[in-house]
Amino acid sequence: MTSTTPYFSRLFAAGPPPRPQPSVRHRDGRRSAGWPIGAAHVTALTALPSCLWRLALAAGFSMGYQPEWIAANAADGTDRAYLIALSLITEGLALLTLGLVRPWGEIVPAWLPIIGGRRVRPLAAVVPATVGAIALTLLWSLNPLMFTDLFHDPLEPQGGWQLLMATAYLPLILWRPLLGAVTWAYYRRRCTD
Repeated sequence: MTSTTPYFSRLFAAGPPPRPQPSVRHRDGRRSAGWPIGAAHVTALTALPSCLWRLALAAGFSMGYQPEWIAANAADGTDRAYLIALSLITEGLALLTLGLVRPWGEIVPAWLPIIGGRRVRPLAAVVPATVGAIALTLLWSLNPLMFTDLFHDPLEPQGGWQLLMATAYLPLILWRPLLGAVTWAYYRRRCTD
């Protein structure tokens, strides 16, 4: 019985096998400068007010919309599921900006299956972030005054509700320049000498 004890104690004491160490480049592991960290956090917050606005609509609050608009756009389960999904996806994409200043933007977190613990190639972060910034630019360029049509539709929020809605959606304008700036800082930190 004593001959099996050391085997089992070694077996269970060893724990899981070690993950392979990522190949580290000379630019990896450098700490971000102060301003990109702050800009990344502000970027994550720019989408939050509009997400909360949509979640309130999905929860059944009128948010100043007329009953006819609610019946056509936010009354059934499909509309509400869409509002919730759009809010979660929007905020999730905004939160991804934090990866450009956090360690998980350089090394994939170990808890992720298959790719956990591997080095993130800089362009694997820079290219999607740049595409996102361009997409946001196009989105806002196509309709720079997105609230102008609200002033003429009697079913849309009016008065104080309209001001609250504008306050919730206007921070989204900052998302593109902030994302672009943080992406540029990430690229300079990890790709240039």
